[in-house]
Amino acid sequence: MTTGAITQIPFVDLAAQHAPIAAELEAIFRASITKTDFILGKAVSQFEEAFATYCDAPYAVGIDNGTAALEMLLRAYDIGPGDEVITVANTFIATVLAISSVGATPVLVDIDPVSYNMDPTKLEAAITERTRGIVAVHLYGQPADMDPILAIGRKHKLLVMEDAAQAHGAYYKGKRCGALGDGAAFSFYPAKNLGACGDGGAVVVKDAAIAERIKMLRNYGQREKYHHVT
Repeated sequence: MTTGAITQIPFVDLAAQHAPIAAELEAIFRASITKTDFILGKAVSQFEEAFATYCDAPYAVGIDNGTAALEMLLRAYDIGPGDEVITVANTFIATVLAISSVGATPVLVDIDPVSYNMDPTKLEAAITERTRGIVAVHLYGQPADMDPILAIGRKHKLLVMEDAAQAHGAYYKGKRCGALGDGAAFSFYPAKNLGACGDGGAVVVKDAAIAERIKMLRNYGQREKYHHVT
């Protein structure tokens, strides 16, 4: 009996991932350096349009990371101190931190033992008079069971938002994740399903007014240059 050498296979190999498109990436980097449009340039607006189309949604707003994307979504809907937002514990801590960052209280419900996503049968018992919204997490690219979650949200007049940080390209009953509820937060952290060369995030929404408000929130309340709303 012979024993071969053990091959270490990295869980994430960003160098190998980028190698086939290295020349294309370098050309884009050089062009950006030449144009110096580093902040909210043409590339961002092009991305926003393309990503909204990809998600089958009217609007996408680029944000610097997934945590900030969820926080901006909550702020755009005026969720804050005194409010409760229901989510799950079986998620990356950023989901809960975003809720806490706007001053709201995270309320955690249990997960379904098969999907590891939110158990809709446990959801209604967690709703109180202070509940403003639900953040359903699509974990490991597997969508949460959104139909009953959305139905409960409508019944109690709650916002239903998606933490889609791990669900780029995922479908739920023929519909893209990110376009199922009142808004969704995506992450482009390098190790995500769709990772950036650096960090990034996006909010996907259906409401034009909410999209516009998120654009202002990401840029110090600025609607036009040097005009800020506080």
